Amino acid sequence: MSFDTGYKEKALNAVGTRPVRPDGVDKVTGRARYGADYNMPGQLVARVLRSPHAHARILRIDTSQAEALKGVKAVVTAADLPDLTEGDASLFAILDNCMARTKALYDGHAVAAVAAIDAHVARKALKLIEVDYEVLPHVVDVDQAMASDAPVLDETIITKGVTPAPDAPSNVFAHSEFGHGDVAAGFAKADEIVERTFKTEQTHQGYIEPHACVASCNSDGSAEMWVCTQGPFVYRQVCADLLGLEVSKLKVTSSEIGGGFGGKTHVWAEPVALALSRKAGRPVKLVMSRDEVFRASGPTSATSIDVKIGATKDGTITAAEATLRYTSGPYPDTWAETGAMTAFACYDLENVKTVGIEVLVNRPKVAAYRAPSAPMAAFAVESAIDSLVHKIGIDAVDFRIKNAAREGTRSSYGPVYGPIGIGPTLEAAKAHPHMSAPLGENQGRGMACGFWFNFGGQTCTDLNISADGTVTLSVGTVDVGGSRASLSMIAAEELGIAYEDVKAGVADTASLGYNDMTDGSRGTFSSSMATISAARNAIAVMKQRAALMWDIPVEDIEWKDGQAHAVGASHDNLAPLSVKDIAAKAGNTGGPIAGHSELVADGAGVSFGTHICDVEVDPETGATRVIRYTVIQDAGKAVHPAYVEGQYQGGAAQGIGWALNEEYIYGDDGRLQNAGFLDYRIPVCSDLPMIDTQILEIPNPNHPYGVRGVGETSIVPPLAAVANAVSDAVGVRMTHVPISPPRILAALKERG
Repeated sequence: MSFDTGYKEKALNAVGTRPVRPDGVDKVTGRARYGADYNMPGQLVARVLRSPHAHARILRIDTSQAEALKGVKAVVTAADLPDLTEGDASLFAILDNCMARTKALYDGHAVAAVAAIDAHVARKALKLIEVDYEVLPHVVDVDQAMASDAPVLDETIITKGVTPAPDAPSNVFAHSEFGHGDVAAGFAKADEIVERTFKTEQTHQGYIEPHACVASCNSDGSAEMWVCTQGPFVYRQVCADLLGLEVSKLKVTSSEIGGGFGGKTHVWAEPVALALSRKAGRPVKLVMSRDEVFRASGPTSATSIDVKIGATKDGTITAAEATLRYTSGPYPDTWAETGAMTAFACYDLENVKTVGIEVLVNRPKVAAYRAPSAPMAAFAVESAIDSLVHKIGIDAVDFRIKNAAREGTRSSYGPVYGPIGIGPTLEAAKAHPHMSAPLGENQGRGMACGFWFNFGGQTCTDLNISADGTVTLSVGTVDVGGSRASLSMIAAEELGIAYEDVKAGVADTASLGYNDMTDGSRGTFSSSMATISAARNAIAVMKQRAALMWDIPVEDIEWKDGQAHAVGASHDNLAPLSVKDIAAKAGNTGGPIAGHSELVADGAGVSFGTHICDVEVDPETGATRVIRYTVIQDAGKAVHPAYVEGQYQGGAAQGIGWALNEEYIYGDDGRLQNAGFLDYRIPVCSDLPMIDTQILEIPNPNHPYGVRGVGETSIVPPLAAVANAVSDAVGVRMTHVPISPPRILAALKERG
């Protein structure tokens, strides 16, 4: 049954409150089952042999000694994962990344795997596998990879999107361009122009739980996986395609997820576990070590970005352009394209142009990380804007307010905006006490804006009402940010029952229709829309049941305050029937009561935020301490405000780490030097202040409650906000993230 998805203002009871999270007790007591907590009878332990070279041709693999080792039940190489992709380049990239075929393309690339009776035997077996490599020249830097003399990773790559088309292979996969107007004419009108180049280093999502799965292939061609993933349905499709399985015969169950942030939207080792299980005839458990997570699962892109912005003396931007070079690892992708789309999305620009350049390097295959590609673009653009406002002599917030996008603005990447929140977040920042608080010696303040698209997608939800009137809600979007609580609140709101009477759970792929990956901040937006639809379908059923119980026409019944009411003077003697009343008689009125919904959740509504950051920099050591931080962001409607605040704070914390500490460090040999949390340092509590939040609610017109996704925008502004604050504190423009102590000291030395 279709329903009206348009926003309608109304009084809400459950939505907007802060109930206890339903998964909290299990997680703090250890009952929650994560990826590595699942075991099957007779399971084997898998280990993966990985390349020690950044770039090498695989000449020979001899697994005979490993196969002969007592306790080893299966050994697989690329030969056990034949190419069934039928020319699908993106699917082949996943296959080749799971198990190197002709070349190892980065330090940590899988070349073989074993399944044995225990971890000791599996590790011993890896040492018995002989691999002959021809070591090849490598390149890990984005700018160096574009040089004419750079070693070419893939001889089949001819750059797309340029005219005339090149006739020789290179590491540049594609150019993508966005914008409108006449940039040259716009710069001619400018009184002041800033032009700078910025760099960001590669970072990892830093989730605490490593990748883990248990795979079991059966003799009848069926198979199942238990896996930590943000998208069991997508994993099912990809793994079935790569192994030649029928999709309907592969069941995937998602575990609790110990952090993902986009990194668990990608398939890494699951096909290897399935191949080992198929060969061994027994279940196989594969858990990555922390070293493997860093070396062989997807980090962000490293980037090099040129930005040029011009403005008049009154602070009107006349033109803006950017060229954004993003690494994608050794396989083609669209990370630079996304960065080019987001770069100037916060602003109303008459003349704008962005060019994204996708570059292959000998690093791990890049994966999503909360608003993928947007933080790097925002760092460059918002830093350049900060330089421009200093040059003009205008307040940084006022400049952004003057140029902010608004409803009716044609975005820099094409579409025209509907109701949006960038202006209100800036006005709130201007009025916030943080903005006018005094600063001390060696302290600086910065601010920055950020944008993310948000996404809806295919969604399916089941809502079942039990005989006692309680409700079970089955969803297909993995809970990565509190969606089980939010969806239970929305079901309770629609049905007019207590939040405690709704139990939401994430279904496996055999129990529910297809759901897209939980990414793009779609979890609460899309599944709440499907939950509302399912609840209203269930209400329609309950009205029919009430009509039978009262023996009156269903047209004479309305649903109000969680009850069926008989309308009209002739029915004054009929007392309202609650959900519990109707459910108790379901066996006599037609059987179980349920609501089902499948839909494509369109109109997710773009998201904007503004951040303010204060730092203190020690000029002797270059050490930086964030002393105050404020996040202001539009949520559309905060279903569970505590979860929304947590999303804001979490994104800010990760962005602060990215801005100050985190980076992949490679040696001259192309090998990762800091594959662990001791040397790759993410922020801990003592590194961060209490992060203040302010939730704005500019309703999304395409959702019944006005909901917008909130999970990603909060990581977009921090790189620039921190960089602008540090630049203010030290008096030197910082252009390279992370802004580590050595880079600060080098900048101070250069300043003299």
